[in-house]
Amino acid sequence: MDYIAKDNKVVFKNKNFNPKHIFECGQAFRWEKNDDGSYTNVAFNRVINVKQEEDNIILDNVSEEDFNNIWIDYFDLNRDYDLIKSSLANNETMIKALNFGYGIRILNQEAFETIISFIISANNQISRIKKSIDIICKEYGDEIGDYRGKTYYSFPTSKKLSSAKIDDLRQICRVGFRDKRIVDTSRLIESKEFNIEESTVYNSKKLFDELIKLPGIGPKVASCIMLFSYGKTETFPVDVWIKRVMETLYIGEETTKKNIGVVADKIFGEYAGFAQQYLFYYGRENKIGK
Repeated sequence: MDYIAKDNKVVFKNKNFNPKHIFECGQAFRWEKNDDGSYTNVAFNRVINVKQEEDNIILDNVSEEDFNNIWIDYFDLNRDYDLIKSSLANNETMIKALNFGYGIRILNQEAFETIISFIISANNQISRIKKSIDIICKEYGDEIGDYRGKTYYSFPTSKKLSSAKIDDLRQICRVGFRDKRIVDTSRLIESKEFNIEESTVYNSKKLFDELIKLPGIGPKVASCIMLFSYGKTETFPVDVWIKRVMETLYIGEETTKKNIGVVADKIFGEYAGFAQQYLFYYGRENKIGK
């Protein structure tokens, strides 16, 4: 892809890239919106800032080497989103969703961080999720450095969280009932009982079956982890908003989450994960079915 790298910045153009759409569609929890309209995040032990100015996407605090080795994959920049959209645009509802969230991209996030983050997300509000993760990083992560006057921390390792005190996670990090689940899951990952490295080559069924064995991970959370970290883009997570959207705009009546998954697979096929993100953002922002 074409880009310009200079002064620790990378600039490129992509009509299917909108920071607000990507960072506010529920797939990642550490992106912070700044007063200048840019977004700052920590991933892969690096601080990155993203801003859109007219047609330009500007990545700040990013070397050319990191752009090629980390961020191209993270932002899914080698994928043809025009092809995906043309494949999905076969009904009026999806066309509206595609136009509304035209700049959504599915991020390829680190597995351990995604697992713990989505355990925290269960039955929780986004503002609380973000706050808890921020505290966890400060308490158990490593200091990366300062950027624009703020100190940033890495997401903690499985070793660190496996030895965390359950009461501290509840009282200090405010994760509520998820405290023991975070520690127990971290211990299973640290001991390799759930081997993250090996899990990257699992097929979707095996990965799902192994993920739901972990404490605090049910079908919806497992599907989110598969979609946002393992590249299982045929996966269709069903949460409250997706259930409302599918019942209101596609099915026409109340049904089970399992049936919604079956319907989504028939309609969207291999691109179900992308459809889920477009529909989630469209449905939530427009309060469809509420």
